[in-house]
Amino acid sequence: MDVLVVGGGIAGLALARALRRRDVPVTVAERSDDDTGGLAINLPGNAIAAFAALGLTDGLHKIGRPTGRREYRSSRDRLLFQVDEDAFWGPEARPRCVRRSDLLALLADGLDATVRRSLPVTSVRPVAGGADVEFGDDTGERFGFVAGADGVRSVVRATAIGAPATQASLLSAASWRFMAPNPGVDCWTVWSGPGGAFLLIPVDDHQVYGYASATGGGQVSADASWLRTSFRDYPATVRRAVDSVTDLYHSPIEEVRTPSWSAGRCVLVGDAAHATAPVWAQGAALAVEDGLVLARPGHPALEESGELSHG
Repeated sequence: MDVLVVGGGIAGLALARALRRRDVPVTVAERSDDDTGGLAINLPGNAIAAFAALGLTDGLHKIGRPTGRREYRSSRDRLLFQVDEDAFWGPEARPRCVRRSDLLALLADGLDATVRRSLPVTSVRPVAGGADVEFGDDTGERFGFVAGADGVRSVVRATAIGAPATQASLLSAASWRFMAPNPGVDCWTVWSGPGGAFLLIPVDDHQVYGYASATGGGQVSADASWLRTSFRDYPATVRRAVDSVTDLYHSPIEEVRTPSWSAGRCVLVGDAAHATAPVWAQGAALAVEDGLVLARPGHPALEESGELSHG
């Protein structure tokens, strides 16, 4: 029986690629039919190393923009300190900012797996020899192993693992992610102060990917005016970015903390297991690392199920 990967995002596609490299049959179930991804994502050095382990170094170098330096600045634009990324990670693991849609396309390119789109998984129940899975079209199927790569609000975590739901992050009440024309930054740059943190990263020669997390400014709102209020006293570079924001995405910051990541032949990977606040910039890195670890020879979760015994 196939391994079912629930979720066709970064975690799910990375795990599917890692399993297919060992000739394990994989089915990916993705509830959405939209694979464009939206916005962008920062890949730190350990993420770059993880993509290299998937054999995707050449493809990764063709998308996004490398980050050679990090700058940490005050809300008055004073440079507090900076980090040389090559010295920190090594030149072979230089961080990169890429559009999420390009990253998903890279992970899906040449993937020899069955991908079922627009088919949500509604429940997963561990049984002897595998797991019974119910889909949104009222059909059911048994799989030999199920991996929940279905994000913060994971159906697999809720129905198969019985783990706790999400909890609010202690870092701040909410976050904003967005794209904007580059207001004049040439590296990863963050400004921190009483209003919160504001991060800009060039994704190409013309646009930046932005992240903002604030603790002031009144009632939390998805409206861009909240950003203007929170960061009105920050440098002109920040204010220019706020005034030209496109594709603004607002969400509460939620974390996932659960004592168990598995039940029988069901396991959680990526944000479904350990979602952390975006400020750590480790979501994609941990997701790909999860897939590599789970698929490696000798991993007990899959070896004991018999799914990888032929690998």
